[in-house]
Amino acid sequence: MNYPEFFDKVESIKLQDKLALTLGAFYDGIYEISYKEVVKSAGHSCPTVAGAYLMTQVALQELYKDSLPQRGEIKVEFKESQDEGVAGVIAMVVTMITGATSNNGFKGLNGKFARTSLMSFDQDIKSSAKFTRMDTNESVDVVYDPSFVASDPRQLELMKKMMQGNSSKEEIKLFGSLWQKRVEKIILDKGNKAIKLL
Repeated sequence: MNYPEFFDKVESIKLQDKLALTLGAFYDGIYEISYKEVVKSAGHSCPTVAGAYLMTQVALQELYKDSLPQRGEIKVEFKESQDEGVAGVIAMVVTMITGATSNNGFKGLNGKFARTSLMSFDQDIKSSAKFTRMDTNESVDVVYDPSFVASDPRQLELMKKMMQGNSSKEEIKLFGSLWQKRVEKIILDKGNKAIKLL
């Protein structure tokens, strides 16, 4: 399997999932989710997928400090509706990491471990997403803005040619390379310039 090297440089997200422990999927309920796994689930790597990963990673670090985030015990709210812009793509990534779903997720075992209704849209918030710990009700609002890394000016013309079916294999490869270079700069930025906590 060939993929951009930077996928392996992105810090993975370590969590504990009590449902996974209970059902014997992971004996201590602890596992990690990597950016590469998220990309495979989404089918692509882009600023939106990277942003969803970063928002979730930073929010969990803020909410849980030195303890492990508890997957399935985190509520997530979005300002946009589910079918607006890229909200659905972001939600899919957030679901993979946190377990939170709106109405299509796991409904629980005898009243425990339910993930459905932990995600909601069209909420009155000022951020890109709001994450809340269900055990403490502590929350954090996260704003994502990747504009500090501009697109390569060649991308627009290359995309036009691709959409018209007039691009060569070399041009398609160049477009993908330029696209991933921007994603790499966003997600590996040590200062987290794309992320702001409110």
